Amino acid sequence: MEAAGRNGAALATRDDPDLRSSLDRLAVNRSEILGLSPITTVTPDVIASAELKVETPGEGFLDITADIEQFILAAEARNGAVTLFLRHTSASLTIQENADPDVLRDLISALRHLAPRDFGWIHDSEGPDDMPAHIKSALTGSSLTIPVSGGSLALGTWQGIYLCEHRDDGGARRVVFTAFGEERG
Repeated sequence: MEAAGRNGAALATRDDPDLRSSLDRLAVNRSEILGLSPITTVTPDVIASAELKVETPGEGFLDITADIEQFILAAEARNGAVTLFLRHTSASLTIQENADPDVLRDLISALRHLAPRDFGWIHDSEGPDDMPAHIKSALTGSSLTIPVSGGSLALGTWQGIYLCEHRDDGGARRVVFTAFGEERG
């Protein structure tokens, strides 16, 4: 099948078998050059959701990795992904180092520096910590997607998943987990 370009020349389309063969060869060669592992394809038989309620004591990072691992086990998902969505705008989710607690302390200091209380924010009706909490949340994000391989989170050696509380007093936070993948067999 051909299409015409701006100058009227014939263009190949994705349906063209010669183009498809060339693209397939290019993909194989790029994979070899880039050191890409073999590609695994999965047709999900499991799509499971649950909500985690976490009481946060105040500003800081709470490791929720074990909660997510328990969810994946209960969902019986083997290979696929898990998505996490935090239903709040003054807290966030992040993947960070879980070996040295100084990393988390330094992150809190950096976020305080980036969004100081005394900046003169217009939105201050919910307290002096609220607008900085919204900014910290915007910087770090409210959702994550993590691969699941062999029924486990495909995290790096020193990685953990954290709920980041940006308010002084914390409170009840809700995280929606959704797993997509092959059923554990």
